[in-house]
Amino acid sequence: MIRFFLRFVGLLLLALAFIFVVYDGIRSISDGSVLLTKAGYVWNVAHERSLQAFHVLVDQQAGPDAWQLAIAPVLDQPASAIFCVLGVILIVLGRKKKPLIGYARD
Repeated sequence: MIRFFLRFVGLLLLALAFIFVVYDGIRSISDGSVLLTKAGYVWNVAHERSLQAFHVLVDQQAGPDAWQLAIAPVLDQPASAIFCVLGVILIVLGRKKKPLIGYARD
């Protein structure tokens, strides 16, 4: 059941990454330059308070430098890349185990 859930969420994230690729492509073609939607912008638009709460949590638990060194560079990446990587990770975690050939299962 958990494998199905991981694969399902992974596929949803891949679909969302594809939507952002198309959205960024349309914006780039209409503007004449490359425009990419950042993951931090998407999170801010989706739910601003949770981003602020996460920022406060990281500052309290790991210190203020952790935000600048670890979290901020990730949030500055294109949203399509972040969603694609997370989707692939979840799909790989939720894949079915390969059957063992020639060995007895216990």
